[in-house]
Amino acid sequence: MTATTFRLRVNGTERQVQADENTSLLDVLRNACGLKATRFGCGAGECGACHVLVDGASVPSCDTPVGSAQDKDIVTVEGLSRDGKPNRLQQAFIAEQAGQCGYCLSGILASATALLAREPQPTEAQVRQALDGHLCRCGAHNRIVRAVLRAAGGRA
Repeated sequence: MTATTFRLRVNGTERQVQADENTSLLDVLRNACGLKATRFGCGAGECGACHVLVDGASVPSCDTPVGSAQDKDIVTVEGLSRDGKPNRLQQAFIAEQAGQCGYCLSGILASATALLAREPQPTEAQVRQALDGHLCRCGAHNRIVRAVLRAAGGRA
């Protein structure tokens, strides 16, 4: 395996990383970039814990090769806040007490961000559909849905 230099835009910052082209984006984000909030869950793109935004779309970073993310805008949960202050969606999650253990939340926040970008006033059904692939073992699903709806416009 030969390491290649990849140019990535992560949370608005240009980065160059050395990795094999098949290294997962998750591995690069956590280890080469030091962004630990994105979690490893199943390793097969099925649980949602590792989702990040790539050019605005929520994707599982565990099975996304780093090479496919070159020259694209990547946003992790660390990139959602501004100046260390939670954004509207994160504030809604706090207000609704939508997180318990928090392991799944970075991926859920990524998918909810993508949903609100394409559908600023989603219905409850649209929220549930957008988050359907995210597993939360704490059972906070209803609070998570309420938080997304609150962020969309105060509905909860």
